[in-house]
Amino acid sequence: MKAQSLFSGRAWSAILACAVVLAMLPLLNLAFAPGQALHVPAWIVALGGKFMCYALAALALDLVWGYTGILSLGHGLFFALGAYAHGMYLMRAIGRDGVYQSTLPDFMVFLDWKAYPWFWSFTDSFGYCMLLAVAAPGLLAFVFGYFAFRSRIKGVYFSIITQALTYAFMLLFFRNDTGFGGNNGFTDFKRILGYGITTPQTKAALYLATLAVLLAALLLCRALVTSRLGRVLQAVRDSEARLMFIGYDPLWFKLFVWTVSAMLCGLAGALYVPQVGIINPSEMSPANSIEMVVWAAVGGRGTLVGPILGAFAVNGLKSWFTAAFPDLWLFVLGLIFIGVTLFMQKGMTGAFEALWRMRRRRAAAPASGAPAESAQRGKEAA
Repeated sequence: MKAQSLFSGRAWSAILACAVVLAMLPLLNLAFAPGQALHVPAWIVALGGKFMCYALAALALDLVWGYTGILSLGHGLFFALGAYAHGMYLMRAIGRDGVYQSTLPDFMVFLDWKAYPWFWSFTDSFGYCMLLAVAAPGLLAFVFGYFAFRSRIKGVYFSIITQALTYAFMLLFFRNDTGFGGNNGFTDFKRILGYGITTPQTKAALYLATLAVLLAALLLCRALVTSRLGRVLQAVRDSEARLMFIGYDPLWFKLFVWTVSAMLCGLAGALYVPQVGIINPSEMSPANSIEMVVWAAVGGRGTLVGPILGAFAVNGLKSWFTAAFPDLWLFVLGLIFIGVTLFMQKGMTGAFEALWRMRRRRAAAPASGAPAESAQRGKEAA
């Protein structure tokens, strides 16, 4: 699906309507008391905020996979790096309210650390941590991508390397002596910017900030893929050899979009951690990166909006299945991916577009057939 058709007037209206509905959820939670008809439970607000973080990560993946043809199985790493950067600010914001009443996080006191390691310097600043949340995954992606793309590693080999990189970082973060909290990670957050992190007002603010960032990222990605740069990126996806033949060097184009995608994914992780309340190395699990691919495939890669829909749809099903049939979810996820690959290669957006075209053809059929029928009746009367 082309970006221009995806963002037609009808598409913009649908996006705006969905944004308004999503924005109303925390407002209804605050405005109406529990038990009233219009009250939205807090758990729905929390779930919606988490899904929007996943949607932002899926959008970031679509930028490299859907439009550049780079299948990454390591975006979970970038997501977790952004979450850890913000998580350390939240840990330092606890102050002396921890179990050991120390300015150091509890896990550092337990391990007999005397000071913060150098890489956590200045993390008591919210602005610095937000910068770190996008700079750390961006820098890692730039360095890794430069050597990988310069070596012309692509296809399944690139996917395997990104998965191996994610797994290596997960093992590193699981260690207690590296300064990342080990198995438990970072948790027990209490404040953000001086406000209680568990209050309904703070949760509503975080939710609305996530929605605003998601919409801004969607506009940014659309501007990229509909520009001349976007046409080059799609040429990389369709025929990189032909692009090189006409004089373009794909290295810097791929490296740029790869780095931007990693930074967006890190931002998604930074928004995720205060709403969920924990970040640990399991977020770097290769399975999480594979799930991101499933979100993009189910929604429809190469459409921008599709992966957002896929993230909401798949995680909505996951929330229901893990509560009702916890042992079946992984099987269902596999069946969904296989079914989409075989029968819905354009995903949900492709299916919606096909249904819309079918509806328009059926609506136009009586109008186009009426003159012919009238002419036939006239001939018979003559």
